[in-house]
Amino acid sequence: MQELEKQFHIHCVEGDIGRYCILAGDPGRIPAIAELFDDAKQVAYNREFNVYTGYLEGVKVTACSTGIGGPSTSIAVEELHNLGADTFIRTGTCGGIDLDVMSGDIVVATGAIRYEHTSVEYAPIEFPAVADLDITNALREASLEMGKRTHVGVVQCKDSFYGQHSPEKMPVAYELLQKWEAWKRLGVKASEMESSTLFVVSSALKCRSGSCFHVIWNQEREKAGLDQTMSEDTSASVKIAVEAMRKIILSDKKSK
Repeated sequence: MQELEKQFHIHCVEGDIGRYCILAGDPGRIPAIAELFDDAKQVAYNREFNVYTGYLEGVKVTACSTGIGGPSTSIAVEELHNLGADTFIRTGTCGGIDLDVMSGDIVVATGAIRYEHTSVEYAPIEFPAVADLDITNALREASLEMGKRTHVGVVQCKDSFYGQHSPEKMPVAYELLQKWEAWKRLGVKASEMESSTLFVVSSALKCRSGSCFHVIWNQEREKAGLDQTMSEDTSASVKIAVEAMRKIILSDKKSK
C-alpha cells in the first residue's frame, strides 16, 4: 500500500482535512475549538501547527493553529488548501484601537491594513485585504446572537508585536508613531497579526475567509484614562467562529 505524502509543515495527508477550517494562532487553543466539533481527533502536531478534524452538521471540519504572524499563517493556509480546504475562519485576540472598542468585546474584520510583508509576496500592496462577505455576516450574526458587544470594521495587521507596544524604543519610531496616528484617525477597530495575510492568500487561492477577535486590551483607552479590565477569556470568540462556520455549512448545503 502506497504511503500518502505528508504536507511539509502541517504533516497532514489527503483525507485528514475538511473543506471548512477554523484557524487560531495558539496551538493550545485548538483542543478547545475541537471540543465543539463532533467526533474530533488530533491528526497532526508539528512545529506550531496543531491539527484536529471532526464534524459539524455531518460535514468534515478542521481546526489548525498557525502560530504568530503572517509567514506561518500563509504556510498553514497553503498546505490546508493543498488538501482540499477552501473556507477559513480565523479566531484570535486583538488589541483595541478605536476608543469604543473595550476589553471583552468582539471585533469582526471586514478588511485589514497590510502593514506586514507576507502578503506583499502574494499581491501588490494596492490590492486590498478583504474578508468574504458571507463569512463576515455569519460572524457578526453569531456574535450578536451570543449577546456580545460587537464591532465590525477594518483591523490593522503588523509583523512586530513590540513595534506596536513599545514604538518609542524602535529606530523607526518616527514611522510607527505616524502610522499609528493614521490608524486612529481612520477609525481602525483593532490591531492583530494574521488577517491581512489570510485574506490576501485566500484571494490568491480563490478561497473564502473571515476573522473574529476577542479584545484583550485597548492601549488607547488606557492612555485616555478610560475604565477597562484585562480580558483573556477567548471562549466566546471560539464559539462565535464555530457557530459562524456552522451557518456557512448550512448555507452551502441549501445552495446545492
